[in-house]
Amino acid sequence: MKVVIIEDEPYARLELIRILKNINPEIAIVKEMDSVQDAVKWLSDNQNFDLIFLDIQLADGLSFEIFEHVKMTKPVIFTTAFDEYAIKAFQLNSIDYLLKPIEEKDLVKALSKLDIVKNEFANQSFDTNKLKELFQPNKTYKTRFLTKIGDQYKFIPVNDVAYFYADRNTIYLVNHQNQKSIVDFRLDELEQQLNPKDFFRATRSHIVSIQSIKKVHKHFNSRLLVELNPKTDEEVLVSRVKVDEFLSWIDS
Repeated sequence: MKVVIIEDEPYARLELIRILKNINPEIAIVKEMDSVQDAVKWLSDNQNFDLIFLDIQLADGLSFEIFEHVKMTKPVIFTTAFDEYAIKAFQLNSIDYLLKPIEEKDLVKALSKLDIVKNEFANQSFDTNKLKELFQPNKTYKTRFLTKIGDQYKFIPVNDVAYFYADRNTIYLVNHQNQKSIVDFRLDELEQQLNPKDFFRATRSHIVSIQSIKKVHKHFNSRLLVELNPKTDEEVLVSRVKVDEFLSWIDS
């Protein structure tokens, strides 16, 4: 069996490989990836494998974005650390889902389904809208953020946020008046807390508000250069993989 693993947590990836080899030493890991962008690039030219293990949340977004760019005809086993996401994925175009930390008995059970269902995938495709509905169910979003400035605490309404950006291990909130504050969240956590109608993960280090976008320019290698207000210290370049999604978001 030839297996592809798309997982952005190194330890989780190594542990999955260890369990797979323990179950069957002849299982071949043909490719390991950790991002939507890398997965789209590789899968566009490679289909010589039998099964994909796919983490739902990757470094640069939800893994479902992959299916918007690549027709997936291979069985998928979703993996996730968040049980609220493990709803009905196995009823869609996948074999099963596994909750982290993955246990060997659960993996054996999931693999046992492969021979039964693998012939069903050749003529199927993923309904990405349905997947997003299932894995991003209706919920309430943050309306304000608590930040600390010196020895004082301050509330910043979400409507006042222009964008968030990461500088090494620190996440900054920048408001429309170009005032900068530190927030105690990672960008992937902020993605879940912000209304996706109003905010978009434009790059690995930037989440931008629709209200902050001043201009969008075509850029080298089919990317987009996003000009924000207030101006950013570094260029905000939307990758080729995310261009369609970004433009759809702006137009929604």
